[in-house]
Amino acid sequence: MIKHISHIGIAVKDLSAGITFYENLGLKLEGTEEVPSQKVKVAFFPCGDTRIELLCPTSDDSPIAKFIEKKGEGIQHIAFAVDDLPLALKEANELGINLIDKEPRPGAHHSDIAFLHPKSSLGVLIEFCQEHKED
Repeated sequence: MIKHISHIGIAVKDLSAGITFYENLGLKLEGTEEVPSQKVKVAFFPCGDTRIELLCPTSDDSPIAKFIEKKGEGIQHIAFAVDDLPLALKEANELGINLIDKEPRPGAHHSDIAFLHPKSSLGVLIEFCQEHKED
């Protein structure tokens, strides 16, 4: 079901400050992207086969803004790459894992995403993502 860790999502209040921090650590910014459906702007830093994904809210009512308000900045989720997202969701559901998303939805970086509820995954918000090749 899981191929590898796709990315680690980190909630930040200030995207520019986050970018500067990770560039100072030696990572190279791959790019930024806005995901209007999630009310977030993201920045990606490749690190081996994984990316660091900074998530900055674009609205006070975004899930990331709510996360920062409740828990502060920091790791918000871990994303696992899968080959077949609908099948991965079906299998997780069959295992009794509560799904936040019963169907895939568009995400950043040319991918479809879906989240597992942290109450079913040892307190960790887990994202499954299926990346699509650019045309």
